Amino acid sequence: MAAPYRPPPAGSPVLWPAVLGPRFVVFVDTEEEFDWRAPFTRERHGTQATRALPAAHRRFAGWGVPIAYMVDYPVVRDPHAVEALHAALADGASTIGAQLHAWVTPPFDEPLSPAASYAGNLPLNVEAAKLDSLTQALHAAFGRRPRAYRAGRYGIGANTLGLLAERGYRLDSSVRAHYDYRGDGGPDFRDMGNAAYRCGPGDALIELPLTTVFTGALRRMGAPLFHRLGRVPHARGAFARAGLLERVSLTPEGMPLPAVLEAVRVALGEGLPVLSFAFHSPSLAPGHTPYVRDAADLAAFWRWWEGVLTLLDARGVKPIGLEALIDAVG
Repeated sequence: MAAPYRPPPAGSPVLWPAVLGPRFVVFVDTEEEFDWRAPFTRERHGTQATRALPAAHRRFAGWGVPIAYMVDYPVVRDPHAVEALHAALADGASTIGAQLHAWVTPPFDEPLSPAASYAGNLPLNVEAAKLDSLTQALHAAFGRRPRAYRAGRYGIGANTLGLLAERGYRLDSSVRAHYDYRGDGGPDFRDMGNAAYRCGPGDALIELPLTTVFTGALRRMGAPLFHRLGRVPHARGAFARAGLLERVSLTPEGMPLPAVLEAVRVALGEGLPVLSFAFHSPSLAPGHTPYVRDAADLAAFWRWWEGVLTLLDARGVKPIGLEALIDAVG
């Protein structure tokens, strides 16, 4: 198994057409539900939560927000889920991308382990075979090859971008800015920022990281200070509570609304042209993720979105579909 992956420094920045103004993208990691606390298994999962997709899509459509559904292998093999996603595509702006959960995507040639759950850690031929299985299944289900990719658990590796470019992908969203997953063998994104950049062979791909913002009085010290605080027990929490420094990702999962609203303000103030939001599809139904355990949590999930979208609208930040984004930046 390869050592934890650390991406090279960001390449050429993507030049965002000024005429479009600030935009935001919503990714939904459209995946099976499983016990996040249990060891990885190839069998103990389900796709019942995808039954919540139609109602959720109607909500976002009512707000004028297209969705980038990053679909994994168990979901694309579920006819009911595929039917719901076909209906979602009828809005003309939502799109289907690929999300690779290595442990439930054939062929199953690797032993199960936390490190092997990061697809980018697998040998090149194994990662390639799994990517082909997923890409072909999505092509068969939706009539076109996906152009956008996300590695499950953000598990990109040294071979991933080359494999994606060879298969016609145009955008990767596997980087979670300022995060570090080395604890169980995952990649190290501590030095990766939020700006989209060109990457892969011949700069064939766009990398659009999941937006993560530092807020607080010491936010200018950002990532270096935050990661030093990680060496001191409870220091990060103390700094966040004191309003000094907090790391905030643009997701309703584990990120309180007031913190995210401040993060959006900071990101816009710093001139970030595209904000990238994300959540997991099992959070659309109670009981499948730690973030939405019951009906009250689900109601809070939707209040979160109402608050965020209200702020974005007030600041003139418009939604954009992923295909439109790819086409806009070439």
